[in-house]
Amino acid sequence: MTAPQLPFDRPNVLDLAPRYAVLRRQAPLTQVRTPAGDPAWLVTRYAEARTLLGDPRLGRSHPAPETASKISHAALNSGPTGDYDTEAADHQRLRRLLAPAFSAKRMRALGDHIRELTEGCLNAMQAAHDRSPGEPVDLHEHLAFPLPVLVICELLGVPYEDRDFFRGLSDRIGRINEGDVARTAMDEFMAYTSKLADTKRARPAEDVISDLVLAQRDFPTFTDQDIARLVTGLIFAGHETTAGRIGLGVLLLLSDVARRDAFVADPDGRVESTVEEILRRTSPGGLGLVRYAHEDITVSGQTLHAGDALIFALGAANQDPDAFTDPEQFDPARDSHPHLAFGHGAHFCIGANLARTELRTVFPALFRRFPRLRLAVDIEDIAVRTDRLTGGLNEVPVTW
Repeated sequence: MTAPQLPFDRPNVLDLAPRYAVLRRQAPLTQVRTPAGDPAWLVTRYAEARTLLGDPRLGRSHPAPETASKISHAALNSGPTGDYDTEAADHQRLRRLLAPAFSAKRMRALGDHIRELTEGCLNAMQAAHDRSPGEPVDLHEHLAFPLPVLVICELLGVPYEDRDFFRGLSDRIGRINEGDVARTAMDEFMAYTSKLADTKRARPAEDVISDLVLAQRDFPTFTDQDIARLVTGLIFAGHETTAGRIGLGVLLLLSDVARRDAFVADPDGRVESTVEEILRRTSPGGLGLVRYAHEDITVSGQTLHAGDALIFALGAANQDPDAFTDPEQFDPARDSHPHLAFGHGAHFCIGANLARTELRTVFPALFRRFPRLRLAVDIEDIAVRTDRLTGGLNEVPVTW
């Protein structure tokens, strides 16, 4: 039987493709074909996903990268990355370099400014509404997209006036079926970040890129190309995934008037649990996390061979009925296993604190300003981008 090929069709923007549930019931790991047509193992169950994500025998590198399965034709995360012989040490070094910038303490210090930036975006929403009374306002255009860009630019030390440049490049870099377009955009982004590193070397500031440049004194093998590649990945991931979560979180809250009103009644008291349930319940699309086996591994009776590719369907794992009661229901009051929205183990998303800070800021601010916010179209008319690495939304039309 021919292995199914990713991505799978989904019924609407909020629900997973039904095929994930079918495959999850059949086996803990399933052989699939990637969007590039290569073989991979798909992990859909919570227990196996958590176990394997914490297994040091998996990594992002590959012992023979020229033979590795390609995931897509996007310019990021399309295949193995890093040096197979030094991946673990390189990863630990980079985590040490980046940890202070993404610490909970740093996020608390950034919190007030994120609130200011959020209010600016909400002002833009109101202005768009006032210019065209009665017409829908695109929440993605005025809030979900620009806010994460503002925040990640500030944290890294990137001029915000370059935001339109980022938007175009990020859109092109993440295209999974247009390799030449994606690679050209990646080259442009790398060249830009290399020049920015030179600027920070001459005039360092309190930002991540300056920290990375200064770290070259102690790690001379950490090149400008390494910095450019890392910063490009942080910029792309730091705004694309958070923008998707903001948009989908708003859709979840607006898809049920009682749910919206319950949040509006106590936004500060409900925000933390609501954000965690949004993270668990939403899946922006995309392909999931990718890893390669560095040696033979047996899990739940299935043997993975060295070099095999694994794709972790975190949205499916976060809706595994063996881990979560009524997993398809949105329930901020649930008391269950920790979700895997940010992964698990050594590669747990270093930007998790930043994403949580943004989400915990934006939802109370949005619904205090617009307590009668509602969708301007049927939810079935809003589509997830299936041709982008991180999925996400193109628009979220709202009114109030």
